[in-house]
Amino acid sequence: MKLSNEIKENVRDLRKKQTQSEKIFWNLIRNRKFCNKKFLRQYPVVFDESNQRRHFVADFYCAEFKLIIEIDGEVHNDIYQKGYDNVRSEILQNLGYKILR
Repeated sequence: MKLSNEIKENVRDLRKKQTQSEKIFWNLIRNRKFCNKKFLRQYPVVFDESNQRRHFVADFYCAEFKLIIEIDGEVHNDIYQKGYDNVRSEILQNLGYKILR
């Protein structure tokens, strides 16, 4: 699925604004350092829902296992953000992804 320019820009922006925790984790797993598995960072998961194209950006993604790893910071402690995260995780799991937070 071809990515829109908006999604590409969003992903680039997120890569530039990584949290310290994300930077540390990325340095541990990049270039197949973890179990010789390929991980991508700020990976856009694009899907169709009710005839609309939607996307979520996963912090880290391993295609071999269809595994998404999320490094949640303080913002994810907010009750509304937790609700959004739960819905997002449910949608991604229904699409066949495994999620680790």
